[in-house]
Amino acid sequence: MGPGSVAMLLATAWRPSAGFGFVHHAITATGARAPSFLLTGVGARGKGQARSFYDGRRGRLQTPAPASGRSRSLIAMSEGSSPGVTLPEAPASAGEGAAGGAGAAALAAGTGGRAKRTRVKAIMEATDDALLGKTVAVKGWVRTKRDQKAFSFVEVNDGSCMKGVQVVIPQDVPTYAAVERLTTGASVSVTGVVVESPGKGQRFEVKAQEVHVVGECPTEYPLQKKRHTLEFLRGIAHLRPRTNTIAAVARVRSALAQATHDFFRAEGFLYLQSPIITASDCEGAGEMFRVTTLPSEVSKVPTLEDGSTDYAQDFFGKPAFLTVSGQLSGETHACALGDVYTFGPTFRAENSQTTRHLAEFWMIEPEMSFADLRDDMDNAEAFVKHVVSHAMEVCGSDLEFFNKFYDKELLQRLQRIKDKPFVRVRYADAVTALQEEIAKDPSKWAFPDVSFGTDLQTEHERWLAETRYNTAVFVYDYPRDIKAFYMRDNDDGKTVAAMDLLVPGVGELIGGSQREERLEQLEAKMVEFNLSPDDYWWYNDLRRYGSVPHAGYGLGFERLVCYVTGVENIRDAIAFPRSPGSAEF
Repeated sequence: MGPGSVAMLLATAWRPSAGFGFVHHAITATGARAPSFLLTGVGARGKGQARSFYDGRRGRLQTPAPASGRSRSLIAMSEGSSPGVTLPEAPASAGEGAAGGAGAAALAAGTGGRAKRTRVKAIMEATDDALLGKTVAVKGWVRTKRDQKAFSFVEVNDGSCMKGVQVVIPQDVPTYAAVERLTTGASVSVTGVVVESPGKGQRFEVKAQEVHVVGECPTEYPLQKKRHTLEFLRGIAHLRPRTNTIAAVARVRSALAQATHDFFRAEGFLYLQSPIITASDCEGAGEMFRVTTLPSEVSKVPTLEDGSTDYAQDFFGKPAFLTVSGQLSGETHACALGDVYTFGPTFRAENSQTTRHLAEFWMIEPEMSFADLRDDMDNAEAFVKHVVSHAMEVCGSDLEFFNKFYDKELLQRLQRIKDKPFVRVRYADAVTALQEEIAKDPSKWAFPDVSFGTDLQTEHERWLAETRYNTAVFVYDYPRDIKAFYMRDNDDGKTVAAMDLLVPGVGELIGGSQREERLEQLEAKMVEFNLSPDDYWWYNDLRRYGSVPHAGYGLGFERLVCYVTGVENIRDAIAFPRSPGSAEF
């Protein structure tokens, strides 16, 4: 019986002395993965008590035959209701797991006779003794195993936290022969009692009562008990989540994603799912992946008289691409609903083999109506502080791991982000500071030529954030010639109301601006940037009908993950990195 189903279970009894009799039971199962029920009812012709147990996991009825009966069967029907269902009360569970000896309770709870799985995190990060002496079921993968004369000690990790739980397995466990064959990477299911651990570094361990080997792992398993390079792990991206580093990255990434939604919901933003396929180039750079159903053979591609491709014959009737940004779509809704944000994948066909670029990555892009550049920076600062604080709160052990093995100053740097106001400096002033510093020793710089109009390089950004200010810094009012067409011109005619947030260890984390809300100026800039206003007719309509000042920004989610974890290569901040020449998995 599937989740949410409503079924009538018809228990039938054949009694030789009384003929056929039927007992009807109506069962409603909602939300349980494998509901199990204890059924009671009146026997045929009102005689006797029929007790049946339906095992939802196995999908069958188990009925002890009465003294005068021979057999019972179960028929599942589509709908109906009838009295006679009894669900036994479940005693209090142990944390996330069921207590020992609570077989009937576990069945009533819909676990098919098995104790509910307890996350390793609930044991290893417990702050009280609530689990002590309780029976739990731990399911995960073997990290290490060592054998002694009367016991085996197995570290089991299920991915819920950094540390694995030590399982002490005595030789009298019925499946001990299989335990002896356990290797790193094997999956196991353990039922046992939580006891105090005499060892250092852990408060509790599990004394096993039952151990089942779910999946064996051969000796050629690529992840052995040694430290592997991140470059090696990228070649086995399907297995690397089983390592400490990538598992910790995944947990931090998940926490940051959750904090993102929490922040914008609390701020009153609506979540917009922007399209992946678009005909618009938000950045105006032309570095886009084309989407087409036209034949791959050049000779078969339909063409016009001038030899160009006839995209009218294509699926969308015009050139279409994978999106480079959800910003333009976000603006349409911000100009109607107030404040919105998008959070989804974006694509750039940049032939960049660097530690900072991906062909596929995720972007967080809020758009705010009736807002200017100051509002933009205020919101961006509040957002970064919120997500960093959340990660420090819920991923403490993971961040301690990164602080120990990847960046000794990570926790200190994150704490400064939480506590200190972000610095705000005009682009012109930032250039002056850079010029003064570079003049001391130009040979130390890969890009020593810096002047007004220079597009700042990573080394410039990191110097500002790490050395000059030693915290996050907004650089704003950039030259209009190096920024996008949609950014609002300032009154000086030289700069635009744009900002970048620079952070230590990464450089640029956020880029944003006040959007140009004046139709005439926007269309003029499109022409200046070699874009056709006709292609953006719908975008211009936002300025034509009830235009309002509005602002927004974009944050590369993988760069945020790198910043919070201290991981340097962006390919290690996403599950399956896509870059030029690499689309495995």
